[in-house]
Amino acid sequence: MAIRAGGIGSGLDIESLVAQLVSAESQPANLRFNIKEQELQAELSAYGTLKGALTGFQNSLTKLEGTEAFQIYNATSSDDTLFTAAASSSAAAGNYDIEVTQLAQVAKLRSADFTDSSEVIGTGTLDLSLGSDSFQITIDGTNNTLSNIRDAINAASDNPGITASLITVDSGTQLILTSNDTGSANTITVAAVDDDGADGFDLTRLDSASLVTLQPPLDAIIEIDNQTVTRDSNSFSDVISGITFNLAKADPGTVETLTITTDTSAIKENIESFVSNYNVLTGVMKGLSNYDADTGVAGALNGDSIVRGIQTQLRQTLFAGASGGVFSTLNDLGISLDDTGSLTIDSAELDEKLANNLSDVEQLFSSETGLAQSFTTALSGYYDEDGILESRTDGIDSRLDDIDDDRDTLTRRMDGLEARLRSQFIAMDLIVAQLTSV
Repeated sequence: MAIRAGGIGSGLDIESLVAQLVSAESQPANLRFNIKEQELQAELSAYGTLKGALTGFQNSLTKLEGTEAFQIYNATSSDDTLFTAAASSSAAAGNYDIEVTQLAQVAKLRSADFTDSSEVIGTGTLDLSLGSDSFQITIDGTNNTLSNIRDAINAASDNPGITASLITVDSGTQLILTSNDTGSANTITVAAVDDDGADGFDLTRLDSASLVTLQPPLDAIIEIDNQTVTRDSNSFSDVISGITFNLAKADPGTVETLTITTDTSAIKENIESFVSNYNVLTGVMKGLSNYDADTGVAGALNGDSIVRGIQTQLRQTLFAGASGGVFSTLNDLGISLDDTGSLTIDSAELDEKLANNLSDVEQLFSSETGLAQSFTTALSGYYDEDGILESRTDGIDSRLDDIDDDRDTLTRRMDGLEARLRSQFIAMDLIVAQLTSV
Protein backbone atom coordinates (compact mmCIF):
# COMPACT_ATOMS: atom_id res chain seq x y z
CA MET A 1 0.00 0.00 0.00
CA ALA A 2 1.39 3.40 -0.95
CA ILE A 3 2.33 5.84 1.84
CA ARG A 4 0.47 9.15 1.60
CA ALA A 5 1.37 12.48 3.28
CA GLY A 6 -1.57 14.28 4.89
CA GLY A 7 -2.94 17.10 2.73
CA ILE A 8 -1.66 15.87 -0.62
CA GLY A 9 -5.14 15.39 -2.02
CA SER A 10 -6.84 18.42 -0.46
CA GLY A 11 -3.89 20.77 -0.11
CA LEU A 12 -4.73 21.31 3.57
CA ASP A 13 -2.10 21.41 6.35
CA ILE A 14 -3.68 18.56 8.22
CA GLU A 15 -1.15 18.48 11.10
CA SER A 16 -1.58 22.17 11.76
CA LEU A 17 -5.39 21.84 11.68
CA VAL A 18 -5.31 18.90 14.07
CA ALA A 19 -3.00 20.74 16.46
CA GLN A 20 -5.18 23.86 16.45
CA LEU A 21 -8.37 21.91 17.02
CA VAL A 22 -6.85 19.91 19.91
CA SER A 23 -5.45 23.11 21.45
CA ALA A 24 -8.81 24.85 21.18
CA GLU A 25 -10.50 21.89 22.84
CA SER A 26 -8.01 21.64 25.73
CA GLN A 27 -7.42 25.35 26.33
CA PRO A 28 -10.45 26.10 28.55
CA ALA A 29 -9.71 23.14 30.81
CA ASN A 30 -5.99 23.99 31.03
CA LEU A 31 -6.88 27.57 31.86
CA ARG A 32 -9.15 26.39 34.69
CA PHE A 33 -6.43 24.09 35.99
CA ASN A 34 -3.83 26.88 35.89
CA ILE A 35 -6.01 29.39 37.68
CA LYS A 36 -7.01 26.91 40.35
CA GLU A 37 -3.43 25.73 40.79
CA GLN A 38 -2.20 29.32 41.20
CA GLU A 39 -4.90 29.98 43.78
CA LEU A 40 -4.04 26.85 45.74
CA GLN A 41 -0.29 27.52 45.56
CA ALA A 42 -0.85 31.06 46.83
CA GLU A 43 -2.99 29.71 49.65
CA LEU A 44 -0.40 27.07 50.48
CA SER A 45 2.36 29.69 50.55
CA ALA A 46 0.24 31.91 52.78
CA TYR A 47 -0.32 29.09 55.27
CA GLY A 48 3.41 28.43 55.24
CA THR A 49 4.09 32.08 56.05
CA LEU A 50 1.50 31.99 58.81
CA LYS A 51 2.93 28.81 60.31
CA GLY A 52 6.43 30.29 60.21
CA ALA A 53 5.24 33.35 62.14
CA LEU A 54 3.42 31.12 64.63
CA THR A 55 6.54 29.01 65.11
CA GLY A 56 8.65 32.11 65.73
CA PHE A 57 6.15 33.31 68.33
CA GLN A 58 6.07 29.90 69.99
CA ASN A 59 9.86 29.78 70.14
CA SER A 60 9.87 33.09 71.99
CA LEU A 61 7.24 31.73 74.40
CA THR A 62 9.41 28.71 75.12
CA LYS A 63 12.15 31.02 76.38
CA LEU A 64 9.73 32.42 78.96
CA GLU A 65 8.20 29.15 80.16
CA GLY A 66 9.26 27.64 83.46
CA THR A 67 11.26 29.09 86.31
CA GLU A 68 14.56 28.28 84.55
CA ALA A 69 13.75 31.02 82.03
CA PHE A 70 14.27 33.60 84.78
CA GLN A 71 17.15 31.85 86.47
CA ILE A 72 19.81 33.25 84.15
CA TYR A 73 23.01 34.21 85.92
CA ASN A 74 26.34 35.82 85.14
CA ALA A 75 29.45 34.53 86.89
CA THR A 76 32.24 37.13 86.79
CA SER A 77 35.84 36.77 87.89
CA SER A 78 37.64 39.87 89.09
CA ASP A 79 40.75 38.51 87.34
CA ASP A 80 40.08 36.11 84.49
CA THR A 81 43.81 35.49 84.02
CA LEU A 82 43.54 33.41 87.21
CA PHE A 83 40.13 31.80 86.77
CA THR A 84 36.86 32.12 84.89
CA ALA A 85 33.46 30.75 85.82
CA ALA A 86 30.14 29.98 84.15
CA ALA A 87 26.73 29.87 85.83
CA SER A 88 23.77 27.59 85.12
CA SER A 89 20.14 28.00 86.13
CA SER A 90 20.79 26.26 89.46
CA ALA A 91 23.16 29.00 90.61
CA ALA A 92 22.29 31.73 93.11
CA ALA A 93 23.41 35.33 93.35
CA GLY A 94 26.35 35.91 95.68
CA ASN A 95 30.03 36.83 96.11
CA TYR A 96 32.96 34.57 96.95
CA ASP A 97 36.63 35.17 97.69
CA ILE A 98 38.78 32.92 95.50
CA GLU A 99 42.50 32.14 95.79
CA VAL A 100 44.09 29.80 93.23
CA THR A 101 47.04 28.25 95.03
CA GLN A 102 47.85 25.37 92.68
CA LEU A 103 46.86 24.17 89.21
CA ALA A 104 46.25 20.54 88.42
CA GLN A 105 48.83 19.12 86.05
CA VAL A 106 49.75 15.87 84.31
CA ALA A 107 52.70 13.65 85.17
CA LYS A 108 55.62 13.78 82.76
CA LEU A 109 58.78 11.63 82.81
CA ARG A 110 61.76 11.38 80.49
CA SER A 111 64.41 8.77 79.82
CA ALA A 112 68.12 9.29 79.57
CA ASP A 113 69.64 10.23 76.20
CA PHE A 114 69.81 7.69 73.39
CA THR A 115 71.66 7.97 70.09
CA ASP A 116 68.49 8.18 67.97
CA SER A 117 65.02 6.69 67.62
CA SER A 118 66.35 3.53 65.99
CA GLU A 119 68.68 2.59 68.84
CA VAL A 120 68.09 -0.92 70.20
CA ILE A 121 67.16 -0.72 73.89
CA GLY A 122 66.86 -4.38 74.89
CA THR A 123 64.31 -7.18 75.23
CA GLY A 124 62.09 -8.27 78.11
CA THR A 125 58.97 -6.73 79.64
CA LEU A 126 57.79 -3.27 80.59
CA ASP A 127 55.11 -2.99 83.28
CA LEU A 128 53.66 0.53 83.15
CA SER A 129 51.28 1.90 85.76
CA LEU A 130 49.07 4.97 85.83
CA GLY A 131 47.88 5.32 89.37
CA SER A 132 46.32 1.96 90.29
CA ASP A 133 45.92 0.82 86.67
CA SER A 134 48.69 -1.04 84.88
CA PHE A 135 49.50 -2.85 81.63
CA GLN A 136 52.41 -4.88 80.32
CA ILE A 137 54.32 -4.74 77.06
CA THR A 138 56.55 -7.53 75.82
CA ILE A 139 59.68 -6.32 74.03
CA ASP A 140 61.40 -8.77 71.67
CA GLY A 141 63.52 -8.66 68.55
CA THR A 142 60.66 -7.19 66.50
CA ASN A 143 60.01 -4.08 68.61
CA ASN A 144 63.13 -3.39 70.66
CA THR A 145 64.10 0.02 69.24
CA LEU A 146 63.24 3.27 70.98
CA SER A 147 60.61 4.22 68.37
CA ASN A 148 59.13 0.67 68.43
CA ILE A 149 58.75 0.86 72.20
CA ARG A 150 57.02 4.23 71.89
CA ASP A 151 54.58 2.79 69.35
CA ALA A 152 53.93 -0.31 71.45
CA ILE A 153 53.02 1.80 74.49
CA ASN A 154 50.61 3.97 72.50
CA ALA A 155 49.02 1.00 70.70
CA ALA A 156 48.39 -1.12 73.80
CA SER A 157 44.65 -1.75 74.05
CA ASP A 158 44.74 -1.80 77.85
CA ASN A 159 46.78 1.39 78.18
CA PRO A 160 44.84 3.39 80.86
CA GLY A 161 46.08 6.79 79.69
CA ILE A 162 49.83 7.11 79.15
CA THR A 163 51.12 8.76 75.98
CA ALA A 164 54.65 8.04 74.81
CA SER A 165 56.56 10.39 72.53
CA LEU A 166 60.15 11.05 71.41
CA ILE A 167 62.02 14.31 71.64
CA THR A 168 65.41 14.99 70.09
CA VAL A 169 67.52 17.58 71.89
CA ASP A 170 71.18 18.58 71.66
CA SER A 171 72.25 15.74 73.94
CA GLY A 172 70.29 12.98 72.15
CA THR A 173 66.84 11.39 71.75
CA GLN A 174 64.64 10.87 74.81
CA LEU A 175 61.46 8.88 75.47
CA ILE A 176 58.78 11.07 77.11
CA LEU A 177 55.90 9.52 79.10
CA THR A 178 52.91 11.78 79.84
CA SER A 179 49.67 11.04 81.67
CA ASN A 180 46.56 12.00 79.72
CA ASP A 181 44.71 13.22 82.81
CA THR A 182 45.67 15.66 85.53
CA GLY A 183 45.59 14.90 89.25
CA SER A 184 47.94 13.63 91.91
CA ALA A 185 46.53 10.10 91.61
CA ASN A 186 47.82 9.80 88.04
CA THR A 187 51.42 8.90 88.83
CA ILE A 188 53.45 7.04 86.19
CA THR A 189 55.74 4.17 87.14
CA VAL A 190 57.66 1.74 84.94
CA ALA A 191 59.08 -1.64 86.01
CA ALA A 192 61.50 -2.92 83.38
CA VAL A 193 62.83 -6.51 83.29
CA ASP A 194 65.60 -7.32 80.82
CA ASP A 195 65.60 -10.99 79.75
CA ASP A 196 69.14 -11.18 78.36
CA GLY A 197 71.86 -9.42 80.32
CA ALA A 198 74.59 -10.78 78.05
CA ASP A 199 73.35 -9.25 74.77
CA GLY A 200 74.88 -5.86 75.43
CA PHE A 201 71.53 -4.09 75.67
CA ASP A 202 69.70 -3.15 78.86
CA LEU A 203 65.91 -2.62 78.91
CA THR A 204 66.12 -1.49 82.53
CA ARG A 205 67.27 1.88 81.20
CA LEU A 206 63.52 2.56 80.97
CA ASP A 207 62.81 1.56 84.58
CA SER A 208 61.41 4.26 86.87
CA ALA A 209 64.75 4.40 88.68
CA SER A 210 66.34 5.56 85.44
CA LEU A 211 63.64 8.07 84.46
CA VAL A 212 63.72 11.79 85.30
CA THR A 213 60.57 13.53 86.56
CA LEU A 214 59.90 16.54 84.39
CA GLN A 215 56.56 17.33 86.00
CA PRO A 216 54.85 15.66 88.96
CA PRO A 217 51.10 15.00 88.84
CA LEU A 218 49.26 17.60 90.89
CA ASP A 219 45.72 18.35 92.02
CA ALA A 220 44.17 21.79 91.69
CA ILE A 221 43.86 23.61 95.01
CA ILE A 222 41.79 26.73 95.55
CA GLU A 223 40.57 28.56 98.62
CA ILE A 224 36.91 29.61 98.58
CA ASP A 225 36.15 32.00 101.44
CA ASN A 226 39.19 30.52 103.24
CA GLN A 227 37.92 26.96 102.73
CA THR A 228 40.25 24.58 100.89
CA VAL A 229 38.97 22.80 97.79
CA THR A 230 41.06 20.11 96.09
CA ARG A 231 40.14 18.67 92.69
CA ASP A 232 41.99 16.54 90.14
CA SER A 233 41.15 18.88 87.27
CA ASN A 234 41.35 22.59 86.50
CA SER A 235 37.71 22.50 85.43
CA PHE A 236 35.06 21.41 87.94
CA SER A 237 31.44 22.17 88.79
CA ASP A 238 30.76 20.38 92.07
CA VAL A 239 31.80 23.06 94.57
CA ILE A 240 29.37 25.98 94.30
CA SER A 241 25.95 24.92 93.07
CA GLY A 242 25.43 25.84 89.43
CA ILE A 243 28.98 27.21 88.95
CA THR A 244 31.67 25.71 86.70
CA PHE A 245 35.22 26.82 87.43
CA ASN A 246 38.01 26.95 84.87
CA LEU A 247 41.39 27.64 86.47
CA ALA A 248 44.01 29.40 84.34
CA LYS A 249 46.89 30.30 86.63
CA ALA A 250 48.00 29.79 90.21
CA ASP A 251 48.93 32.84 92.29
CA PRO A 252 49.19 31.92 95.96
CA GLY A 253 48.40 34.82 98.25
CA THR A 254 46.28 36.68 95.70
CA VAL A 255 42.57 36.74 96.54
CA GLU A 256 40.12 37.61 93.78
CA THR A 257 36.33 37.75 93.73
CA LEU A 258 33.71 35.60 92.04
CA THR A 259 30.50 37.58 91.60
CA ILE A 260 27.25 35.84 90.63
CA THR A 261 24.42 38.10 89.52
CA THR A 262 21.07 37.64 87.83
CA ASP A 263 21.41 38.39 84.12
CA THR A 264 18.42 40.66 83.70
CA SER A 265 19.69 41.79 80.28
CA ALA A 266 19.24 38.24 78.91
CA ILE A 267 15.77 38.05 80.45
CA LYS A 268 14.90 41.41 78.91
CA GLU A 269 16.08 40.18 75.49
CA ASN A 270 13.73 37.19 75.79
CA ILE A 271 10.81 39.48 76.66
CA GLU A 272 11.71 41.77 73.75
CA SER A 273 11.82 38.71 71.48
CA PHE A 274 8.33 37.75 72.69
CA VAL A 275 7.02 41.25 71.86
CA SER A 276 8.78 41.32 68.48
CA ASN A 277 7.46 37.92 67.44
CA TYR A 278 3.95 38.83 68.62
CA ASN A 279 4.08 41.89 66.37
CA VAL A 280 5.45 39.84 63.46
CA LEU A 281 2.61 37.33 63.84
CA THR A 282 -0.12 39.96 64.00
CA GLY A 283 1.45 41.81 61.07
CA VAL A 284 1.60 38.65 58.97
CA MET A 285 -2.05 37.87 59.68
CA LYS A 286 -3.07 41.42 58.87
CA GLY A 287 -1.28 41.26 55.52
CA LEU A 288 -2.66 37.83 54.60
CA SER A 289 -6.25 38.75 55.45
CA ASN A 290 -6.21 42.34 54.20
CA TYR A 291 -8.56 43.71 51.54
CA ASP A 292 -7.73 46.88 49.62
CA ALA A 293 -11.02 48.51 48.62
CA ASP A 294 -9.28 50.91 46.24
CA THR A 295 -7.60 48.20 44.18
CA GLY A 296 -9.98 45.35 44.92
CA VAL A 297 -7.00 43.17 45.83
CA ALA A 298 -7.49 40.75 48.73
CA GLY A 299 -4.88 38.90 50.76
CA ALA A 300 -4.45 35.18 50.14
CA LEU A 301 -6.29 34.36 53.39
CA ASN A 302 -8.88 37.13 53.34
CA GLY A 303 -11.92 35.90 55.30
CA ASP A 304 -10.11 32.72 56.36
CA SER A 305 -11.47 31.15 59.54
CA ILE A 306 -8.03 30.05 60.74
CA VAL A 307 -6.67 33.59 60.73
CA ARG A 308 -9.76 34.87 62.53
CA GLY A 309 -9.44 32.09 65.09
CA ILE A 310 -5.78 32.86 65.84
CA GLN A 311 -6.49 36.59 66.08
CA THR A 312 -9.28 35.89 68.55
CA GLN A 313 -7.09 33.61 70.68
CA LEU A 314 -4.32 36.19 70.78
CA ARG A 315 -6.64 38.99 71.88
CA GLN A 316 -8.41 36.89 74.49
CA THR A 317 -5.18 35.60 76.00
CA LEU A 318 -3.55 39.03 75.97
CA PHE A 319 -6.45 40.76 77.69
CA ALA A 320 -7.10 37.91 80.14
CA GLY A 321 -3.55 38.19 81.45
CA ALA A 322 -2.34 36.02 84.34
CA SER A 323 -3.79 35.38 87.77
CA GLY A 324 -2.32 34.86 91.20
CA GLY A 325 0.58 37.31 91.04
CA VAL A 326 1.38 40.95 91.72
CA PHE A 327 1.48 41.63 87.99
CA SER A 328 -1.48 40.45 85.93
CA THR A 329 -1.00 42.06 82.50
CA LEU A 330 1.79 43.24 80.27
CA ASN A 331 0.81 46.83 81.05
CA ASP A 332 2.27 46.28 84.51
CA LEU A 333 5.68 45.91 82.86
CA GLY A 334 5.35 48.91 80.56
CA ILE A 335 4.25 46.83 77.57
CA SER A 336 1.11 48.13 75.87
CA LEU A 337 -0.88 47.91 72.65
CA ASP A 338 -0.65 50.85 70.27
CA ASP A 339 -3.29 52.03 67.81
CA THR A 340 -2.12 49.54 65.15
CA GLY A 341 -2.53 46.55 67.46
CA SER A 342 1.24 46.13 67.96
CA LEU A 343 2.91 45.81 71.34
CA THR A 344 5.33 48.54 72.41
CA ILE A 345 7.80 48.51 75.30
CA ASP A 346 8.63 51.27 77.75
CA SER A 347 12.24 50.14 78.16
CA ALA A 348 12.93 52.14 81.31
CA GLU A 349 9.86 50.78 83.08
CA LEU A 350 10.67 47.20 82.07
CA ASP A 351 14.24 47.65 83.37
CA GLU A 352 12.90 48.91 86.68
CA LYS A 353 10.53 45.96 87.07
CA LEU A 354 13.27 43.46 86.22
CA ALA A 355 15.63 45.07 88.71
CA ASN A 356 13.17 45.35 91.59
CA ASN A 357 10.36 42.86 90.94
CA LEU A 358 11.99 39.98 89.07
CA SER A 359 10.04 37.27 90.87
CA ASP A 360 6.78 39.04 90.01
CA VAL A 361 7.80 39.31 86.35
CA GLU A 362 8.63 35.62 86.43
CA GLN A 363 5.19 34.86 87.89
CA LEU A 364 3.47 36.82 85.12
CA PHE A 365 5.17 34.85 82.37
CA SER A 366 6.20 31.44 83.67
CA SER A 367 3.67 30.33 86.27
CA GLU A 368 1.12 27.65 85.40
CA THR A 369 -1.43 30.39 84.71
CA GLY A 370 1.17 32.74 83.23
CA LEU A 371 1.14 34.31 79.80
CA ALA A 372 3.65 31.93 78.21
CA GLN A 373 1.64 28.83 79.07
CA SER A 374 -1.66 30.53 78.26
CA PHE A 375 -0.51 31.56 74.77
CA THR A 376 0.97 28.09 74.17
CA THR A 377 -2.28 26.39 75.17
CA ALA A 378 -4.38 28.77 73.09
CA LEU A 379 -2.34 28.34 69.90
CA SER A 380 -1.02 24.78 70.04
CA GLY A 381 -4.05 23.39 68.23
CA TYR A 382 -3.12 25.46 65.20
CA TYR A 383 0.58 24.66 64.71
CA ASP A 384 0.91 21.16 66.20
CA GLU A 385 1.94 18.38 63.81
CA ASP A 386 -1.65 17.19 63.67
CA GLY A 387 -3.10 20.68 64.13
CA ILE A 388 -5.47 22.79 62.08
CA LEU A 389 -2.80 24.30 59.82
CA GLU A 390 -1.33 20.90 59.01
CA SER A 391 -4.76 19.56 58.19
CA ARG A 392 -5.52 22.53 55.95
CA THR A 393 -2.23 22.31 54.04
CA ASP A 394 -2.67 18.55 53.64
CA GLY A 395 -6.05 19.27 52.07
CA ILE A 396 -4.50 21.75 49.65
CA ASP A 397 -1.78 19.27 48.69
CA SER A 398 -4.48 16.71 48.00
CA ARG A 399 -6.35 19.13 45.75
CA LEU A 400 -3.14 19.93 43.88
CA ASP A 401 -2.65 16.21 43.35
CA ASP A 402 -6.21 16.04 42.00
CA ILE A 403 -5.36 18.77 39.48
CA ASP A 404 -2.35 16.75 38.34
CA ASP A 405 -4.63 13.74 37.91
CA ASP A 406 -7.11 15.87 35.94
CA ARG A 407 -4.29 17.09 33.70
CA ASP A 408 -3.28 13.49 33.02
CA THR A 409 -6.87 12.59 32.20
CA LEU A 410 -7.16 15.58 29.87
CA THR A 411 -3.90 14.65 28.14
CA ARG A 412 -5.15 11.13 27.49
CA ARG A 413 -8.49 12.47 26.17
CA MET A 414 -6.71 14.96 23.89
CA ASP A 415 -4.41 12.20 22.60
CA GLY A 416 -7.52 10.24 21.62
CA LEU A 417 -9.11 13.32 20.02
CA GLU A 418 -5.92 14.03 18.08
CA ALA A 419 -5.83 10.48 16.73
CA ARG A 420 -9.50 10.62 15.64
CA LEU A 421 -9.15 14.00 13.97
CA ARG A 422 -6.02 12.95 12.11
CA SER A 423 -7.74 9.77 10.94
CA GLN A 424 -10.77 11.73 9.75
CA PHE A 425 -8.73 14.34 7.88
CA ILE A 426 -6.61 11.67 6.21
CA ALA A 427 -9.76 9.85 5.12
CA MET A 428 -11.13 13.11 3.71
CA ASP A 429 -7.83 13.77 1.99
CA LEU A 430 -7.95 10.36 0.31
CA ILE A 431 -11.48 11.00 -0.97
CA VAL A 432 -10.52 14.42 -2.32
CA ALA A 433 -7.47 12.90 -4.01
CA GLN A 434 -9.61 10.23 -5.65
CA LEU A 435 -12.15 12.76 -6.88
CA THR A 436 -9.58 15.12 -8.31
CA SER A 437 -7.74 12.30 -10.09
CA VAL A 438 -10.80 11.35 -12.14
